Amino acid sequence: MVLVTFFSLFSFSGVDTSRFNIPHMDKAVHFTFYFVMVILAFVAKTKGEWQGSNTLKLLWHITLFSILYGIVIEVLQHVATVNRHGDSLDVLANSTGAIVAMLLLRFLFLRKLSLK
Repeated sequence: MVLVTFFSLFSFSGVDTSRFNIPHMDKAVHFTFYFVMVILAFVAKTKGEWQGSNTLKLLWHITLFSILYGIVIEVLQHVATVNRHGDSLDVLANSTGAIVAMLLLRFLFLRKLSLK
């Protein structure tokens, strides 16, 4: 989360990024940051024990926190930085990354297996 905060609020105005001129690449980066953040937070909080009764509830809380965190970061970019601005499409990319990570974890690891 420290890295996400740093890269979201630090100004890269003096850095030459002309070699990496891929349209909407920042949205893919936002998606990836929040996707990884949800997975890492879930693994860290559960310590690999994914069969508990509150595990799904924890996953929902982590996802919701990540989405709210992304909104706060975008507001801070708009209010507290000079060279950055908040963007609603960044919020959408952040939220989509968090939700896709939640769904991936939910359907790969948190489903009840039956022997029918």
